[in-house]
Amino acid sequence: MSPEGSRLLLQAGEALGLDLRPHLDRFARFYSLLVAANRRINLTAIRDERGVVLKHFADSLSCLRYPGFSDGMTVVDVGTGAGFPGLPLAIVRPGIRFELLDATQKKVRFVQEVIRELALPNAEARWGRAEELGRGVKRETYHAALSRAVASLPVVAELTLPLVRVGGFVLLQKGPEVEQELVQAQRALEELGGRLGGVIPFQLPISGETRRLVVLEKVAPTPPRYPRRAGLPARNPLS
Repeated sequence: MSPEGSRLLLQAGEALGLDLRPHLDRFARFYSLLVAANRRINLTAIRDERGVVLKHFADSLSCLRYPGFSDGMTVVDVGTGAGFPGLPLAIVRPGIRFELLDATQKKVRFVQEVIRELALPNAEARWGRAEELGRGVKRETYHAALSRAVASLPVVAELTLPLVRVGGFVLLQKGPEVEQELVQAQRALEELGGRLGGVIPFQLPISGETRRLVVLEKVAPTPPRYPRRAGLPARNPLS
């Protein structure tokens, strides 16, 4: 990462209330690994340094605008792709364990490489589908779940809420046009043991792009019939 990229990241972190100076080396290494891997496989359409710093690193760290994170938690990142938002969060919050889940093996292998290269003992990459994980031994075990641009809100609620224990939360990164999704997700939330905990509007540092953090609270156990089998939540969303 260039000096300009480092300066931009520090500035974005400052806007988020974070001192990223102790973490610059890891973010720089992460950036280098991402650029190199993108030459071999399609991990992300955002490839320029400014875009990665603002739309991947800073955007991921914006999850910390929600005050519910605390040391000792175990958090699952559903549909992590190239490691967002989970890896930037694991870098700056070493007291939280992050499990990064994706159904595409090449992406999981890349995330595993980053975890090794950055020596992140609080991060683990998992290959698999949320529907299967939510019906197995990980059902209702996580303190929280994250998801970024994976699917519509009714779909992602079915993928994430079964993974979270009662009293936990789901944090969804969304764009400004989320109100209609919230209306469509009302029945799904009730069915799945969740409720809307709030919507946090904000602008990305420096770029000023509008974002929303949607908070779902897990208030009751998810009925055993959810999540449905792999692929069905996306094909036939709860409504």
